[in-house]
Amino acid sequence: MPRSVNKVAARRKRKKLLKLTKGYFGARKNVYTVAKNTYEKGLTYAYRDRRTKKREFRKLWIQRINAAVRQYDMSYSQFIGKLNAKDIQINRKVLADLAMNHPDAFKAIVDTVK
Repeated sequence: MPRSVNKVAARRKRKKLLKLTKGYFGARKNVYTVAKNTYEKGLTYAYRDRRTKKREFRKLWIQRINAAVRQYDMSYSQFIGKLNAKDIQINRKVLADLAMNHPDAFKAIVDTVK
């Protein structure tokens, strides 16, 4: 009895992966074993960086709020402390957006907590 191989499915699997690695540099795009390793590592980076992105954005919002609040002779930590003391429920993303795009509204919040 001849050896049975599933050539059609195996080829389809390889083609699918090589299509996903299109645009990579050198052998990473056309050598299956190298492409497979690169693709899997890329998925690992994507998983990790979806979490890192959240940290990075929070850091950015804090920097923007700090820069905006310094104009009114206050530090970031003082501002957030006074916000919490006054029980003003507004998150950092919105505060950073107000500081950047609506300085008058941000000034009103600063005046409220002072």
